[in-house]
Amino acid sequence: MTTPRVARPSILTVDDDPNVSRAVARDLRRRYGSGYRVVRAESGAQALEALREIKLRGEEVAALLADYRMPGLSGIEFLEAAMDLFPAARRVLLTAYADTDAAIRAINVVDLDHYLLKPWDPPEEKLYPVVDRLLEAWAADDRREVRQVRVVGHRWSARSYEVRDFLARNSVPFRWHAVDDGDPETARLLAAAGQDGARLPVVVTADGRPLVEPGDAELAAEVGLSTRPSTDFYDLIVIGGGPAGLGAAVYGGSEGLRTVLVERRATGGQAGTSSRIENYLGFPDGVSGEQLTERARRQALKFDVEVLTACDVVGLEARGAARVVRLGDGTELAAHTVILATGVSYRMLDAPGLGGLTGRGVYYGAATTEGPHCAGQDVYLVGGANSAGQAALYFAAHARRVVLVVRGDSLARSMSHYLVEQLARVPAIEVRTCTEVVGGEGRDHLESLTLRHTRTGETTTVPASWLFAFIGAAPRTDWLDGAVARDERGFVLAGPDLVVDGAPPAGWEPTRPPYHLETSLPGVFVAGDVRAESVKRVASAVGDGAMAVSLVHRYLERS
Repeated sequence: MTTPRVARPSILTVDDDPNVSRAVARDLRRRYGSGYRVVRAESGAQALEALREIKLRGEEVAALLADYRMPGLSGIEFLEAAMDLFPAARRVLLTAYADTDAAIRAINVVDLDHYLLKPWDPPEEKLYPVVDRLLEAWAADDRREVRQVRVVGHRWSARSYEVRDFLARNSVPFRWHAVDDGDPETARLLAAAGQDGARLPVVVTADGRPLVEPGDAELAAEVGLSTRPSTDFYDLIVIGGGPAGLGAAVYGGSEGLRTVLVERRATGGQAGTSSRIENYLGFPDGVSGEQLTERARRQALKFDVEVLTACDVVGLEARGAARVVRLGDGTELAAHTVILATGVSYRMLDAPGLGGLTGRGVYYGAATTEGPHCAGQDVYLVGGANSAGQAALYFAAHARRVVLVVRGDSLARSMSHYLVEQLARVPAIEVRTCTEVVGGEGRDHLESLTLRHTRTGETTTVPASWLFAFIGAAPRTDWLDGAVARDERGFVLAGPDLVVDGAPPAGWEPTRPPYHLETSLPGVFVAGDVRAESVKRVASAVGDGAMAVSLVHRYLERS
């Protein structure tokens, strides 16, 4: 019996200059020809056609090397299109020295693995070491097709929305099946799960097991997220997985601290729901909150940080030199130090009729999973800060019209200038200043809103099925009552804010004053938006996380 011949994986190179194209292919064949098939193309369109043929043959592509300056389809545009065909292929951009800014742009757009400056002679020094590393990484990847989780629910079910949002924010691939869409596959899934649709949502795991109305902790455990600590003592416990918490976890893990990050719902916090962040250093073309969060989470895991999801922290106390954190299920974690990075939550809209419609047309935060469902409809957003502006731009790509409802008389008071300008250029976005939402109605979902002009008092009722709120910043710190000092709004006090007339806070035992981000409980630090008087920006939150870790080291050295 003859063993079938396994096709070699391909390395594809594309450059519109025939001489350069031949030279790249020659150098690649000389080194990798025995193990890989080297494919050469002289335009982006030709290269995409070659990739489609390879896909049809059921073969694999290990690496893509594309020239930046190509007519018709640039190297970045080609790599972006190629990702849909071979997402696991390693991506390299060939650039001239003057085009290095293009390479930086490509890192954001196509998650570029490397860029090479032309010329790359000698290849033994400048080309082969790079390609060697990329091919080794590609070969080590698990490239088996991902089996998706499937979620069966009702479009206007609050819990169905929460499950979709939970999976999306934790980067768990899933497919949504709405019982009200009449899809035969939905009925087959319910029948296979032994359900008639009375209890929703039903989550079918990748291995085919049905979960009926699962809670977050059960869902997290069943889809492969970590929910239980591996030990009961750490150097550092980080509470909260937003930018501040992720920043602290990355720096803590990278500097050798045994670190665990405990997150109540999903890493990313409010920033993780942002459709686009354009003022974060190093991302000139912007980056979605989901992308930024996922990269930070991968960084933390790379440094052996434990990330626990769907774990609600309910208590904090000192036991001798240890700082003990208590979870909602009774589990206790202890550590030398703790960083509080729980962030803030959007405030609920205080308007009659809206409370019971949360998750059924009324949402807090961007809820980007709902974007495609808004096609051809009107979407109302409440808020005048950057998060609302970014969401307006996102929903404008789906909805017929986006109405931004702002209490103030101008967006310029609370929103970055670049966002104000972008909103003004989108015809589908309408800004209503001096306006507030004072009511809402609907039976199984939101059907109408009542708006009031804050100066004239005039009210208007408008038909609406979608309302997204981005107002206020409420810290989730009730569980810290009696553990650390907070201000009148619940934000955590730290460092100089704890010292009054030169005296440390009550019960302070060390002979030194509190460190800059240290709370009234020595060894417990605070970072990000939950800190009193913090700057509510992603960059400052990450900086807080990094600074807190440096102070953790100082605390440990002197304890």
